[in-house]
Amino acid sequence: MNILLTGGTGLIGSEFIKRYSNKHRFTVVSRDVGRAKSKLGTRVEVVENVSSIKNFESFDAVINLAGEPIADKRWTDTQKKIICDSRWDITSDLVAKINSSETPPSVFLSGSAIGYYGSQGDLIVTEETSPHSEFTHELCAKWEAIANSVDQTKTRVVTLRTGVVLTEKGGALGRMALPFKLGAGGTLGSGNQYLAWIHLRDMVRAIAFLLDNSDCSGAFNLTAPEPVTNKTFSKALAKSLNRPCLFNVPSFVMKVAMGESSKMILEGQRVIPQKLTAAGFKFDFPSIDEALGEIYNA
Repeated sequence: MNILLTGGTGLIGSEFIKRYSNKHRFTVVSRDVGRAKSKLGTRVEVVENVSSIKNFESFDAVINLAGEPIADKRWTDTQKKIICDSRWDITSDLVAKINSSETPPSVFLSGSAIGYYGSQGDLIVTEETSPHSEFTHELCAKWEAIANSVDQTKTRVVTLRTGVVLTEKGGALGRMALPFKLGAGGTLGSGNQYLAWIHLRDMVRAIAFLLDNSDCSGAFNLTAPEPVTNKTFSKALAKSLNRPCLFNVPSFVMKVAMGESSKMILEGQRVIPQKLTAAGFKFDFPSIDEALGEIYNA
């Protein structure tokens, strides 16, 4: 396939290109063309923005993974706007280009997140679960609505409700592992809140599966089939690093440190990939012990 990819220099996008560059041709949208070319190599074409692409009909598929990291900074009103605009604007640009094409790309895979569901406690969450209205839901609901405004009589749309992606190459795991590596790791808050996670390798494999499977459309949870509590995750992480799990960071400390965004860590979601497994996808790393074992002991 000839694929247009946004977010191609990010954790997921760059890994997807690395894994599938021998199978597909990629054009990446990046504001920093030089950096993108340096990171992705000469086989990948890089353009500065969506508007500079004149012929969308040359693409077989569009994969939209662009967006400001959601948990890197406190959620001030300004930061919330940056988080939203970085997702909504480029998705709107892509939809406009797709809808204006006489022969548009056959499939549009667009990012979303399990934040769509909002706080759900220990309820098992599937794609059919009604969301709880809060910032992350409002962010993802509009993001998905924009993507779904594509003319779906011509283009299949899949929205990727992604959990916490685990890899040694960056992202959340490095920040979570650091206290353990320093011998000061432990649970966060009550420890009973769920973490819905996915190994990076399964994440890119799932995107490829949804890209190729024409029967798949709509929202898909991209999480491993075995979400775990923070307490279970912390013990597994400590074991994989051969470090103790002795401490507890109280909820109020997290709230002071992170503000409103601490809700993502302190409340969590017990999300399962019901549609993905029903479609026949097989996980390489279905359990947290398998995932962390591969990451730290491979």
